[in-house]
Amino acid sequence: MTEPVRLTEYARGGGCACKIPPGELEIMVAGLGPATGTAELLVGLDHGDDAAVVRLDERTGVVSTADFFTPVVDDAYDWGRIAAANALSDVYAMGGTPLVALNLLCWPRDVLPLELAREVLRGGQDVAREAGCHLAGGHSVDDDGPKYGLAVTGTVRPEELITLDAGRAGVPLSLTKPLGVGVLNTRHKATGESFPEAVATMSVLNREAARAAVAAGIRCGTDVTGFGLLGHASKLARASQVTVAIDTARVPYLAGAREALRDGFVSGGSRRNLEWVTRWTDFGAADEAERLLLADAQTSGGLLVAGEVPGAPVVGELLPRGDHLVVLR
Repeated sequence: MTEPVRLTEYARGGGCACKIPPGELEIMVAGLGPATGTAELLVGLDHGDDAAVVRLDERTGVVSTADFFTPVVDDAYDWGRIAAANALSDVYAMGGTPLVALNLLCWPRDVLPLELAREVLRGGQDVAREAGCHLAGGHSVDDDGPKYGLAVTGTVRPEELITLDAGRAGVPLSLTKPLGVGVLNTRHKATGESFPEAVATMSVLNREAARAAVAAGIRCGTDVTGFGLLGHASKLARASQVTVAIDTARVPYLAGAREALRDGFVSGGSRRNLEWVTRWTDFGAADEAERLLLADAQTSGGLLVAGEVPGAPVVGELLPRGDHLVVLR
């Protein structure tokens, strides 16, 4: 009887935890401005927003993004769903609507069966269908390790655009998904234990949260992925010239996250996140465990927005810029 394939065994990292560390990424792109084009660029490289946006006309902006990563779970179909939801999230995080996507697939064809690749693509197709987004072709390469994601194009009304630099002091901060998928995915990779709640959370589209944010007049936000809550909060604070205050007791976590942390299941990406944000963060009374959870590298996380979203907890607020980008209290 053939042993089931554990896809996470073929990944150095898992999901968004396999990203190049944020500090190294900033050095790499420093001084690289966008290539000159004919359309008006509304959002480019300035602050590291979730997608690029160009103006098509007075009422329409075109949103473009790409996201792919190594297996975060062992089930091929679930990995496809999670990777697709994560890529589509970049459009939702800008206040937009995805229209068409292309598959991005790297596959070790001499190592893993093509039937598994088909399951990955099927998962992505089902999530794209749920989003009302065409999934039409794409690109594949023979690679040493499996990777999957989407290149996505969408639209947004320029006046409804959500960006990192639109935050203002005195506004509450809301988070639309619980944290903890990073430590749970790390435990899954190490032990094979399954965490259905984590899979369900990662597979949920940020569509309804984005619609609610736009309807509430929210114009500042991002999604929480590989740089963790602290990393993405610090990027927002820097772009908006504010300080982000996070009320640690209000931050929601998935069941089992604290136990996974206690048992040592912390990814290298999460530790690098914490190291990166330490220089501009006032941790207050938060201990090392709390800091690691707040820096936990998320995959297909929720939206972090400056404003109140129905049903989402308020986890802090924006303050006038102080001595730190982020303050825990």
